[in-house]
Formats: sequence, structure tokens, C-alpha cells
Amino acid sequence: MTCSAEKENRLVTQGWVKQFMTDEPRLSEAVEEYRDLGFEVRLEAVDPAACAASGECSSCFQQPEIAARFKIIFTRPAGGRGSQD
Repeated sequence: MTCSAEKENRLVTQGWVKQFMTDEPRLSEAVEEYRDLGFEVRLEAVDPAACAASGECSSCFQQPEIAARFKIIFTRPAGGRGSQD
């Protein structure tokens, strides 16, 4: 799912690659695995308003407590371009 194309485009220009969106326990497992493989990992929160505006299905994220559980995983090779801001 791509909720905020503007934010994703900014991250891509910094060398980040979007992997997928998930919550626990898969979130911690995936982060650990990507780091073990030598990647930098960046987690982005899901923005329910941006999801709704994108026209994609966002019914899962209409409840803030559910939306807060999910993160979008971005990776790049260790020592990648840009900074994590």
C-alpha cells in the first residue's frame, strides 16, 4: 500500500526501497532479518488520512488504535545515500 506518494518519492530519492506494511509480530521479525542481511531499516507510520485520500482501501485504518500498530518498512543497503530524518 502506498498512502503518501510524496513521502514515498522523497524516501526513494534518498535510496530507500519500500518493502511492505505489517504489524507485530512480523514487524520485529522482518526488521531483524533485514538488519541481519546488512540493510538499514526505516519504519514509517501509516497516515490514515493520506490512505483515504489516495483512493486505496483504507477501512482497516479508520480506527486510530489499529492504524498506529502498522508500519511501512523501507530498506536500503548499509551506508546508503541520504540521512534518516
